[in-house]
Amino acid sequence: MKDVFIVADNIVSPLGLTTHENFTAITKGFSGVKQHTNPVLSEDSFYASLLDENIELVAGERSHYTKFEQLLIASISDALENSGVNIADPKTIVIISSTKGNISLVENTVVTPQIKKRLALHTSASLIAEYFHCANTPLVVSNACISGLLAILVGKRLIQSDQYDNAVVVGADVISKFVLSGFQSFQAISAGPCKPFDADRNGINLGEGAATIVLSSNEEYSQGIRITGGAVSNDANHISGPSRTGEELGQAIMKAMEDAGVTAGYIDLISAHGTATVYNDEMEALAISLTGLLSVPVNSLKGYYGHTLGAAGIIESIISIQSLQQDIILPSRGFSRLGVTKPLNVSVELQESPLKTCLKTASGFGGCNAALVFSKSPPAPRRGGPGL
Repeated sequence: MKDVFIVADNIVSPLGLTTHENFTAITKGFSGVKQHTNPVLSEDSFYASLLDENIELVAGERSHYTKFEQLLIASISDALENSGVNIADPKTIVIISSTKGNISLVENTVVTPQIKKRLALHTSASLIAEYFHCANTPLVVSNACISGLLAILVGKRLIQSDQYDNAVVVGADVISKFVLSGFQSFQAISAGPCKPFDADRNGINLGEGAATIVLSSNEEYSQGIRITGGAVSNDANHISGPSRTGEELGQAIMKAMEDAGVTAGYIDLISAHGTATVYNDEMEALAISLTGLLSVPVNSLKGYYGHTLGAAGIIESIISIQSLQQDIILPSRGFSRLGVTKPLNVSVELQESPLKTCLKTASGFGGCNAALVFSKSPPAPRRGGPGL
């Protein structure tokens, strides 16, 4: 089966408007998570990673495009620059990942047929296609918090099935009162900066941003990283609560490694979903244990970005790719004392280490789970480990 290469990427977040700015900020220990007092979003103050309201994402387009669409356009535009990939080529597909899109349009207004049409994700997809003169209708992937990873996996499979040569995968979400109040109703919002896998964790921080990853079968454009494996699963445990055993995320991890042709001993880094909720972090720890990966360094990036929903899987995949390229393991911000029942090897400081292969995981409402494997080209055997 043909290789799928990473050829370009971008991250737009409170930490920067390019991948380089974002990765540099994290290596310096900066976080976008801050305390906010904004009565438009919440009567109470809250911690989140929010973009500056005055930032100009797409010059002169504030009136025509929503903030969500501006994020998509800005991220795609930067990623495509000098990528070698033509987004208007019939052999290029655009895949859009989001959980809530333009949901803020229904706040404080009468919901008319026009609002309903504007709210639909396929309407935003059509506007993006028109802006970039795409030859193909974009695909929309919206499957809770695995949306970003699933969109990347869909792109990989479309290229490997010879339907397309390139895939421009972009994800974005904006924090609105609708989104924030929903998580507040679950009592899932942390009273301070989140602490993934920590004994004192008590909930998530939300975040907003966008990210784009450009995939291609053309090695000429390659950054030296391939997507070598991917899989999804569903535990069907509860509409909002994850599996209590971790078996189903474990199945996705195992299938992803099998797809990549690697065993546990090849994995050098795990970029976990790590939301800092009690049940998610425990479930991930169980899954990592079940798949023989407890000795592998693990980090969560939620302490830097908050939970960026439909953008999370793409943002965190790009940061993982940067870690592979630069042989750097990033610390899991907010972690100090292990608070899960399995002895995870949570990264607590920035480390330089030879890296070849990274596992990225995600889980979401409805019991969905996803795992991707990213590898340097060509792959090389790493340390010994269980032949799972």
